[in-house]
Amino acid sequence: MTFERWHPLTELEGMRKEMDRIWQELIPSSRIFTPVSTDVARPERGAARPIVDIIDRNEEVVIKADMPGVNREDIDISVQEDTLILKGEVKNGEGPPDESFVYSERNRRPYARAIELPVKIDAGNIMATLKDGVLTIHLPRAKDHGPKKIKVEVSEGAGH
Repeated sequence: MTFERWHPLTELEGMRKEMDRIWQELIPSSRIFTPVSTDVARPERGAARPIVDIIDRNEEVVIKADMPGVNREDIDISVQEDTLILKGEVKNGEGPPDESFVYSERNRRPYARAIELPVKIDAGNIMATLKDGVLTIHLPRAKDHGPKKIKVEVSEGAGH
């Protein structure tokens, strides 16, 4: 008889996915979504998850992420299918060699987060700004051309 090691977090993740599926069946709306994707681009081990606000506007979705201590050039934003991936690295300033921390609560880990987008976006026109440690990303909605009407031609002399 072989024993399998029990992984409670794997079981919890399965329960979360099942609850998401149930909610999607009850309220099939693009307004209800889970803003975290664990299937795509798992954040690196030990990375901090930036706190985010996701705002749905008429023409765009705006994401505001707290990333204190990260410089503009140390932020990486990418889009994979319907997921936005944020990464940022805190560069520690070099202090005097005889300086050591007595106590520290400030984040010195890299940031990483994958966010499932609630709508289709125009990835070619994403804009981002960083001000006072808050990263603001403007994601314009993709232009929906609506359903395409197809004209059916009838051939003369064709059988059924």
